[in-house]
Amino acid sequence: MSSNVNKIFIARLIGLDVFDPLGDRLGRLRDVVVLMRSGSRHGRFSRRPLVVGLVVEVLGKKRVFVPMTRVTSIDAEQIICTGLVNLRRFEQRGAETLAVAELFDRTVVLRDGSGTATVEDMAMEQNRNNGDWVVTQLFVRRTATTGGLMRRRNETLIVDWEDAGDPSAAGHQPATQWVASHEEEQPADLADEIHDMSDKRKLEIAHELQDDRLADVLQELPEEDQVFILTNMERERAATVLEEMEPDDAADLLNELPDAEAEELLERMQPEDAEDVRRLLEYEEGTAGSLMTPVPIILPPEATVAEALAHIRQEELSPAVAAAVIVARPPLETPTGRYLGMVHTQKLLRYPPPEAVGNLIDRSLEPVSDLASVQDVARELATYDLTIIPVVNDHGRVVGAITIDDVLDALLPEDWRTADDGTPIRKVGRRYE
Repeated sequence: MSSNVNKIFIARLIGLDVFDPLGDRLGRLRDVVVLMRSGSRHGRFSRRPLVVGLVVEVLGKKRVFVPMTRVTSIDAEQIICTGLVNLRRFEQRGAETLAVAELFDRTVVLRDGSGTATVEDMAMEQNRNNGDWVVTQLFVRRTATTGGLMRRRNETLIVDWEDAGDPSAAGHQPATQWVASHEEEQPADLADEIHDMSDKRKLEIAHELQDDRLADVLQELPEEDQVFILTNMERERAATVLEEMEPDDAADLLNELPDAEAEELLERMQPEDAEDVRRLLEYEEGTAGSLMTPVPIILPPEATVAEALAHIRQEELSPAVAAAVIVARPPLETPTGRYLGMVHTQKLLRYPPPEAVGNLIDRSLEPVSDLASVQDVARELATYDLTIIPVVNDHGRVVGAITIDDVLDALLPEDWRTADDGTPIRKVGRRYE
């Protein structure tokens, strides 16, 4: 293997493009897989971790394993590999450890007696004799005392692997650096990474994420992950995160909890947020009422195009909800007065700001009943090429709206978030070639 440097720091590689020998882009490096090896000498960990492969994100956001034996070149700009790459989804096994996800941010004890430090990066080097890559050094940050004197704050240093305690053996691992390095990722991509992690690491990352960010990520996780994270959080924070979620997603999650636990969380939520969720919980699963969002954009007929567009610009609205404005008689809080019709955002853009939305209503589109089945709702959306459709009760009052993503969530297989082709992923063996 060729490399422009003998020592490579892993953090600098993350995000690099990975190419095949012909120059075609395979994907992007997301993590490095190391094999933790037991055995010590004179109280030190003499067996350095073996770097066995790379986690590469390929087309479709799928993460695959590339053995280090297939890597022919690494430099500051790219990674080149050779031969065929197994495109099965990466699944961690045995003593495998993800360097960035599981070792960065861990606290280690420095063996010179100078205190503890936090791992921020790791250096790997290739053995000239057998070609193996091993972790040789840690880049750490510390604030420690020696002889009663405080060392300089945020002091950084490089230590040999043998001069620090095994970071994989540490207890709590802060996720500060991991979260910071993933702040630009979409919630769905973040959820995909978290799903593959250990239960312990899932909770560490959940602890570090802001409430609104965690709510977005939870909505993208499989139900079992949602329940695990929520039930292992402090009750007050769990209620706050539920408030940040879309009401229909919060209702779905609470439906998976024991009644007593769900009621406790509802009691801790803000009354107005809890009321939206309670109304959804009243509906039978699989009906339009159980899937809808109870807070779409609803305006009276005399509202202007300018007012409608101002509502659409609200940052917290999803693109699907912002696709149309529902027009109804007051009161405008669901359940509203009589439903009048709907105006698509695209139509609003074609009319002057003072125009009343009541003049632009598309009266040919009928709302769906709150008791309609998800299949009936799907047919309506498909027939009229809609991304959102109003939901009314038997008195013709608007109680919410269903978006296309709500319907897809209900119709796709339960494991669609973890399977690329809609079928369960089977665990397969992997050799270090």
